[in-house]
Amino acid sequence: MKKILVIQGHPRSESLCGSIAREYATAAQQGGAQVDLLDLPRLQFDPILREGYKAEQALEPDLAKAQQLIRAADHLVFVFPSWWASMPALLKGFLDRVFLPGFAFKYRKNSPLPEKLLKGKTARIFITMDAPAWYYRWFNRAPGLRLLKFATLEFCGVKPVKYHIFGPVRGAPEKRLQKFLNEARRTGAQEAK
Repeated sequence: MKKILVIQGHPRSESLCGSIAREYATAAQQGGAQVDLLDLPRLQFDPILREGYKAEQALEPDLAKAQQLIRAADHLVFVFPSWWASMPALLKGFLDRVFLPGFAFKYRKNSPLPEKLLKGKTARIFITMDAPAWYYRWFNRAPGLRLLKFATLEFCGVKPVKYHIFGPVRGAPEKRLQKFLNEARRTGAQEAK
């Protein structure tokens, strides 16, 4: 049975991102996958890596559990809004605190390249935004997507990383929002296999 971990990174659980995460998770579960949903605003943790990598910062119970779920998962799903062309501070803080050396990657002697400790996992990213998706890709150069896909997940060995960019959502008619939810549902059912 495929194990999927969905990480909802919008600071409000009851948001379009929250709905996308729940639709994906429900469809994947109905498709036969074992699914866990981490709704970041419901977790209790300090999002600031206080000393960088200079000193160890004890993981709160919710972050220790998140590491266990990530380690056990075959497939990771991230859902978040694009704010200032990147991700909300809550999700960035989660990544800073959880994707640590010794867990997600390991420094190697005599090499600037790390050992990738999350090899064998795949990922899916859903990003919502007020701007049109083409604007985000072509004019902004998709910085939030690139940060998560290349500089975080692939850096740690997660491949392939596929994505959906949903926009514009501000003032979108119900029909367009429903299309986004349907796409999340369809993708969840597909990726359960």
